[in-house]
Amino acid sequence: MRMSTTTASSPSPIRAGIVPVTPFQQNCSLVWCTRTMRGVLIDPGGELDKLKQAVANAGVTLGKILLTHGHADHCGQAGMLAAELGLPIEGPHEADRFWISKLAEDGPRFGMHCEVFEPTRWLKDGDTVSFGEVEMEVIHCPGHTPGHVVFFHRPTKFAFVGDVLFQGSIGRTDFPMSNHADLINAITHKLWPLGNDITFVPGHGPTSTFGRERQTNPFVSDAAIARG
Repeated sequence: MRMSTTTASSPSPIRAGIVPVTPFQQNCSLVWCTRTMRGVLIDPGGELDKLKQAVANAGVTLGKILLTHGHADHCGQAGMLAAELGLPIEGPHEADRFWISKLAEDGPRFGMHCEVFEPTRWLKDGDTVSFGEVEMEVIHCPGHTPGHVVFFHRPTKFAFVGDVLFQGSIGRTDFPMSNHADLINAITHKLWPLGNDITFVPGHGPTSTFGRERQTNPFVSDAAIARG
């Protein structure tokens, strides 16, 4: 498990570790409250034994599963894990019901076994999710998928953005129900106002900051947006 240095320093209220899973090396995040050692897995798409071992190694008690969106590499085995451990699933936004309903047929195309599930709680913009003494804000950021959400912990200036934004790139919008304009709008109008000093964990690849992406990202940097 790769630890996030941003949230690992004491006396931060949260710690986070990244566990890449599935053939797509999707960043599943284990995030927990440092006072209570209660935590969540964000986007446990597969390799459940690997994820359960990471949770055990960290000494964390899982309270729930959080999902950013309905693509197979992010949530294909979330229902299986929830059933095994008796955990609720929160997220994504209900606009991604389309994708979750297709998991059983989409999984084999990517060499994955996936199962359809019903989240315990669909999320919407402005909701909060909590574990231990930690509360994170839910930000609906459609575009990559219509129901994509981002989880934001304001006190530590840390965000889990799924496939909305990457270091040097943005989420694909060539899928059914994707919308490029919606994605650009979500990034520039919902994420950038949070501040340049926000560190984010993307769905794939290394972490970055909003400020760095505003300077260098060829799709959503300030210069790229100005060029239109």
